[in-house]
Amino acid sequence: MIGANFNIKSEALQKFLEKEVKGVGSKIKLINTYISSMEKIDAYISGISSNIKEIFYLILASIISFALYFIPGFSLDAWIFVPSPIRYYSQRILEAQKNLEILKEYSGNSNKSYIHRIKSGMSKFVVYGLIGLGIAITAAGVILGLHFIYPLPSSNHVEYLGSQNGYEAFVPNGQTINYDGHTDPVGDLILNNGSTIKDVIWDGQYANTIIQNHNQIVQLNNQFVGQTDPINNQPYVPLQDLYVIKGQVPVVQVTINGQTYYVIEANKINPADIAGFYTYQGWVTNFVEAMNTPGTIPERLPGNSPVYDWANITGTVAYQTKLYGHYGLGGGGLLLVQSSGTVIPYGENINIPAGIYLSNFVAPQQTYNPSS
Repeated sequence: MIGANFNIKSEALQKFLEKEVKGVGSKIKLINTYISSMEKIDAYISGISSNIKEIFYLILASIISFALYFIPGFSLDAWIFVPSPIRYYSQRILEAQKNLEILKEYSGNSNKSYIHRIKSGMSKFVVYGLIGLGIAITAAGVILGLHFIYPLPSSNHVEYLGSQNGYEAFVPNGQTINYDGHTDPVGDLILNNGSTIKDVIWDGQYANTIIQNHNQIVQLNNQFVGQTDPINNQPYVPLQDLYVIKGQVPVVQVTINGQTYYVIEANKINPADIAGFYTYQGWVTNFVEAMNTPGTIPERLPGNSPVYDWANITGTVAYQTKLYGHYGLGGGGLLLVQSSGTVIPYGENINIPAGIYLSNFVAPQQTYNPSS
C-alpha cells in the first residue's frame, strides 16, 4: 500500500533531532508539527476507500500538486480557484512535499534513510497517479458514465478562510440570491490579509437581518447624502454596513445558474464571533485593516468632542454615524484609533447581537481625546 511509504517514527526522529540539531530549538518544535502532519497524511491515505470517484480526485490531486510544487510563491488565497475536492488533496500532498525538504535540511546522515524512503513513496504516488489516470478515466466512464468529471462537485467540502486570530468582514452589495430555498445577501468577503473575494453569499443566521440593515443604510444614504452636516458644514457621504467575523470563515464553493459563488455557512460560526458595523463607504477596507493591525484601539467620542467640528470626512462621518444611529441602526460616534494617529469613525449595528469576542469594538471603554 502507498500509505506504508509514509510511515515516520516520530519519537525516534525527535530524539535524534534533539541530540544532533544544536541551536535550533524553535525549528525542532516546528519539525515536530510537520512530523505530526505527515503521520496524519499517512493515516488518511491508508484509510482511503476504493470508491472510484475518490480515487479519481486523488489521482488528479497528485498531478496538480506535482505541478504546483514548481510554481514559486503560489499564494494561499489562489487555492480558492481550485475545485474543493482536488484542492484538499493537493494541499495535503504539497504540504508533505515541503515537510520533506525541511526534514532533509535539519536531519543528520543517519536519518537520511527515513527521508529517502518517504520521498520514494511520494515519487511513486505521483507516478502511479499519472499511470493510473487513464485507467481511472476509463473505469469511471464505464461505471459512472463520467457524470462526476464535469463539472467537478465543489459543495461537499468546507474551506476555512482567513486567520484564527484575525478579523474578516462580509460587505453586502445590495444584491440578493435564492439559495437553498431562501433569500440570502450577496457581497464581498474581505480577509484579514486585505485580499477580497467577490461573489460571496451569506447563508444562515442573520441573513435576513443583514438584508434589512443594508436596505436601511441605502435608504438613509438616499435621504442624507448631498445634504450638509450642520456641525462642520461639509456634505454627508455614503455609509456602508459590514459584518465582522472573528476568526476563520467557513466557505463552500457552489455554482448557481453557471455563476460561481462562495457561500459563508454562517450557522457554523459562533454568534459570539459576529458583530455588525457601519462606516464611510470608502473606508471599509481600511476599517478591516485597522482591526487587524496591532496597536489599534477602539474608542468612543464624547458628545462635545471637537472631532465633530473637523471640516473633513472624518468629522462628517463621526457625526453621521450618530445621526444614522437615531434611525435604528445603533450607536455611532465610535473610532478606531491607530498607532499612527489615524482615526476611522464608525457605528455599531444593534440589529446584530454583539458578539462577546468583539465587545471591545462594539462598546469601547476608552474616550478619545484628540490631544492625547
